[in-house]
Amino acid sequence: MAEIVRMPKLSDTMTEGVVAEWHKKVGDEVSEGDLLAEIETDKATMEFESFYDGVLLHIGVEKGEAAPVNSVLAIIGKKGEDVKSILADSKTTVEDNKEEKETPKKEQKIEPTPIPEPVKEQPKETISIETADGGRIFVSPLAKKMAEERNINLTLVNGTGENGRIVKRDIENYTPSSASPAFNAHVGTESYTDEPFSQMRKAIARTLSTSKFTAPHFYLKMEVNMDNAIKARKAINAKGDVKISFNDMIVKAVAMALRKHPKVNVDCIDNAIRYNHHIHIGVAVAVPDGLVVPVIKFADTKGFAQIGAEVKEMVVKAKTKKLMPEDMQGGTFAISNLGMFGIEDFTSIVNPPNGCILSVGAIKETAIVKNGELIPGNVMKLSLSCDHRVVDGATGSEFLQTLKEYLENPVMMIV
Repeated sequence: MAEIVRMPKLSDTMTEGVVAEWHKKVGDEVSEGDLLAEIETDKATMEFESFYDGVLLHIGVEKGEAAPVNSVLAIIGKKGEDVKSILADSKTTVEDNKEEKETPKKEQKIEPTPIPEPVKEQPKETISIETADGGRIFVSPLAKKMAEERNINLTLVNGTGENGRIVKRDIENYTPSSASPAFNAHVGTESYTDEPFSQMRKAIARTLSTSKFTAPHFYLKMEVNMDNAIKARKAINAKGDVKISFNDMIVKAVAMALRKHPKVNVDCIDNAIRYNHHIHIGVAVAVPDGLVVPVIKFADTKGFAQIGAEVKEMVVKAKTKKLMPEDMQGGTFAISNLGMFGIEDFTSIVNPPNGCILSVGAIKETAIVKNGELIPGNVMKLSLSCDHRVVDGATGSEFLQTLKEYLENPVMMIV
């Protein structure tokens, strides 16, 4: 009997998935354990294997399309089985389940309303150009380029593509008419391309919007003299056994400061404050689709080298979309470092349910006052974003003071 393969829930926050790639096509033989498809979740793109043996009879979600969790992804069975009746039975089952769930329970948690998909009025490879009379013409990028090279006014070209879209053959076949008005060269043209939200971008928008508009943020800023940290890093790296970064030192310093200030190592859980007795630090990593936050677990028990090795591994996995859900779960505090981009000072949005996130700027050589004298020094700016529901100003300030002490005296993190 045919088996229905449903869209899996591959992360705790996943509500729908996008099929990034099919590795089987209708009619192919499928064995249990075969790679069936790649599914893009709100956090990563993950490989999805078949649980059944048989023939791929039906694909319910085409490549590039999105579908809710538990919807029909595919059907696997014996060749010749009636797919239509199976789909009809599946639809009836879904409708029955929907009716049972219509009456909300008293304690039912209501999820934020998902951000709707942008309306795609034109193909992705279409450029929209506004004409002088306020109208619009649609043209492929190649046809637009050819028209510019041949000095052809696109408003005089008859488009034969879908919905009147001007394509390559229209430019090649265009013959100027003697009655046509002279070409009026424009300084430039207005154009745009709509790019639908990826699953990751949807999750970022949903999660951080909820955080920003429900958590009362406040920000604490402090400057740190990094002269001693620079010397310590140079001495460690000179040995040649291991190379560490300033970010590795910051992660270690944060972990040790959290050990001394457990009231900052907290989560906001409904109407309660969760004091975490373990220290798991999330490190924000930029990827093409947005941002992921892999977690360095038990960071306070690890040295610079081990932290550095784990961060490097997580960055590689993030950029190759190989992060697993467990790599990004359980963080009790987060760090966002934009110093490598030359950003000196910024603030971040708290990543729920965490109570705080630390923003780290670039190390800048500047003039500082020491013992009444103006001397050159290296300064780094820190900004602590706090959820005022669970962390107060004095609590956050004491944490920053301890963090500053560790970074300005890195030998304290070694002994």
